[in-house]
Amino acid sequence: MMDAERKGSDDDMVFKALAAPLRRRMLDALKAEPLTTGALCARFPEVDRTTVLQHLRVLERAELVTGRRIGRERHLALAPLPIKRIHDRWIGDYARAAVDLLDRLND
Repeated sequence: MMDAERKGSDDDMVFKALAAPLRRRMLDALKAEPLTTGALCARFPEVDRTTVLQHLRVLERAELVTGRRIGRERHLALAPLPIKRIHDRWIGDYARAAVDLLDRLND
């Protein structure tokens, strides 16, 4: 697979992962602090553990979450690089254009 194709596929997985409100809430929880799998599940008592773990797998496939084992616990952390890549590709140019426009208006 060519680099551009792989990046497009990676971006598709990130957009898919971000499409679900529960997954975005999970990312918000991990943004605040790294959590164990059990602690993450406890943050969402409205859904069962299996559902949280299924959503977690989607986030991990999109490389938005990393996990590492410490003893019997699995510690999870937010991995912000895929979101930065999306920002740089889809938002960065628009933000720069808006700043340039405001700068020209001040002249």
